[in-house]
Amino acid sequence: MFFKNIHIRIKIVMILIILLFIAIISKVFYIQVISYDKLNNLASSLWTRNLPIEANRGTIYDSTGVKLADNKTTISLVLIPNQIKNKKQVSEDLADILNVSYEEMYSHVNKKTSIERVHPYGRRLDFEVADKINALKYDGVYLVKESKRYYPYSTLLAHTIGYVGIDNQGLSGLELMYDDYLTGAYGAIKYTSDAKGNKMELTESYTEPQDGMNITLTVNYKMQAVLERELTNALKRYNPEQAIGIVMNPKTGEILAMAARPDFDPSNYSKYTVEEINRNLPIWATYEPGSTFKIITLAASLEEKTVDLQNDHFYDGGSITVENARIKCWKHGGHGEQTFLNVVENSCNPGFVVLGQRLGKDKLFKYIKNFGFGSKTGIDLNGESTGILFNLDRVGPVELATTAFGQGVSVTPIQQITAVSAAINGGNLLRPYIVKSINEPETNTIIKLNEPKIVRKVISDSTSKQVRETLESVVTNGTGRPAFIDGYRVGGKTGTAQKVKDGRYMVGNYIVSFMGFLPANDPEVVAYIAIDNAKGVTQYGGTVAAPIVKNVLTEAIDILNIKKPSGASEKKYNIGDKKYITIPDVTGLSRSEASSKLKELKIEFAGDGDLVLYQSPKAGERILEGEVVRLYMKEG
Repeated sequence: MFFKNIHIRIKIVMILIILLFIAIISKVFYIQVISYDKLNNLASSLWTRNLPIEANRGTIYDSTGVKLADNKTTISLVLIPNQIKNKKQVSEDLADILNVSYEEMYSHVNKKTSIERVHPYGRRLDFEVADKINALKYDGVYLVKESKRYYPYSTLLAHTIGYVGIDNQGLSGLELMYDDYLTGAYGAIKYTSDAKGNKMELTESYTEPQDGMNITLTVNYKMQAVLERELTNALKRYNPEQAIGIVMNPKTGEILAMAARPDFDPSNYSKYTVEEINRNLPIWATYEPGSTFKIITLAASLEEKTVDLQNDHFYDGGSITVENARIKCWKHGGHGEQTFLNVVENSCNPGFVVLGQRLGKDKLFKYIKNFGFGSKTGIDLNGESTGILFNLDRVGPVELATTAFGQGVSVTPIQQITAVSAAINGGNLLRPYIVKSINEPETNTIIKLNEPKIVRKVISDSTSKQVRETLESVVTNGTGRPAFIDGYRVGGKTGTAQKVKDGRYMVGNYIVSFMGFLPANDPEVVAYIAIDNAKGVTQYGGTVAAPIVKNVLTEAIDILNIKKPSGASEKKYNIGDKKYITIPDVTGLSRSEASSKLKELKIEFAGDGDLVLYQSPKAGERILEGEVVRLYMKEG
């Protein structure tokens, strides 16, 4: 019995020993295999240090490869407090170089931390300042590379590109919206330290930073520069409260240029108000569109066949009464007897009231919504507004009448140019976009590609063709004549909208605009300009905005290599207008014969002979009457 109990005890002890060994082996396995990485990292953190090396932020390019947002290499100050021996001396010297107080610098030098960034005055230092710090050769004082955002063209495309903070984080515009793509991954200089934090020799290693993704825009730099120039000129000429411009490819929805005034410099954003830097007016501003909105009423009327522009007539006596409201034409006394083509050419409000009445509120508002008004266009930018439309159950006869000519609704510039693009491109409402692609920086491999996207079909091809022809007639014969470009087919529509404040229309304060495109038979570019409260000029879209659009489209012809079409429309001239003249060939003629053939032009002669050797401009070119032709003479 006694020996039997001993055997049992031995067995129990053996089982316990075996279980203990199993527990030890399990623990070792857990430490060595399962928790190895975690424990190794914890251990490494006790004796390794990382000096961070900032990656370059992704570059932003225009569609032709021009850099619109780039990077500059700068130097920043990093301290390892445990390695600094004479803290007072180091604090004094660094405070003197950085022009800060000794107390402020000593708080950094004496900080109980493994690595201390001297923020903000030790960040992104000039190389001259960095050289002075480097010359001190103090232990624990390090200078590391940092990347600073650089905008080569200052204010150009500022609201769209946006800006970054001191830590290179995107704070607005594309910089914010695509921050995850643009931000790279930090690299580091790693070294081993002893228990006191002192750097051990020959233990340094380098991990290279990974730059952010690059972004290519649909914007054309030259087109953007032209638009910016024209808005700046308008600012000087008219001193408006705001000026807005967009240029788009109506076939694809690609934004070719976008700008507004006031603007700002993203490199110095702290000098501006929050409103100035964060409000991208082409997609944010909302206002009554005025007569540019008539394009939608026109398109709906043609699609529904409620009007025959050539054969239907309307008599404009200067106003029309709807219920108890009297709606006036801009022309005192009215335009008299007109076809509805004349109604469009003359931008006659009473005539468009009739077009709206023929459609009825259900059909008109169906087209307005189908053209994208009342909802965001979906452009790949943040901060887009939706605009405001009447609720259909609150639309009475007066609201129907005013909506038909662009009053009582609130829209954004991007909605307008997108809708008009649909009206002239064959009837397809497109999603506008400004980012063409996102590319990997080393291989340029496309990570993300944006392509044209049709949202919906709003009108037929045949209706769109009629809209184009009608709007071309507005430029050749109507209120859009200041946008006429000789030799090219230009279509367009003026807009003059009275501004509202505290529920009342303001007196003498308008937003004037013009929507223009070319070639009118097959549009390749559409431009929209809106000027808010132009001063020192009669406030009409035709007198203020149309000439600006003309300048933009004229430059677009060369920038976008738009070919001169055949069968360009001739402009209808009013009394006092200068006419375009085709220059005849006068080479070989005598002085008197050449003068007779060029009598409507100013002639400058060069040389003493009597026969014309050469002429400039050449024969066949067109210039305005009164302009100069130079004739180079030779002896007979």
